[in-house]
Amino acid sequence: MTEPIHRFPVRVSFGDCDPAGIAYYPNILSWLDRAFHDWLWGFSGHDALCHKLDAVGIGLMDVSAKFVRPIRNGDDLTVTLTIERWQAKALVLAYEIRAGDRLMATGRETRGLFAKAKAGMIAADMQTLRAILEPDGDHRQ
Repeated sequence: MTEPIHRFPVRVSFGDCDPAGIAYYPNILSWLDRAFHDWLWGFSGHDALCHKLDAVGIGLMDVSAKFVRPIRNGDDLTVTLTIERWQAKALVLAYEIRAGDRLMATGRETRGLFAKAKAGMIAADMQTLRAILEPDGDHRQ
């Protein structure tokens, strides 16, 4: 995994866990989503970005996770976010969830920039979003 572009802290609470005391998997997926949206706050947040880009949303197209170790009540976690790759109509993000130096879970999201069109909603070109999120990057596909 390349160097993370964002880190998001999570303290696991009793309500995050199932009766066995292990974090319930939808909560783990929620932490990935929260890390993504927390990163966007560095760019004025999701709503402001969408308004600037005349988009409906930066939406989830695909998500997956691999659970390496049980995450339990009281664990202090760090969710790291890395841009894996930009595509013409999608952004692929990779995540690691760690408790200290122990890898607890990994995840991957594919997100699109959605805009209104005559035919309904479409996945828009990602170059305008990329120019904001990576202002010093090389934006050639």
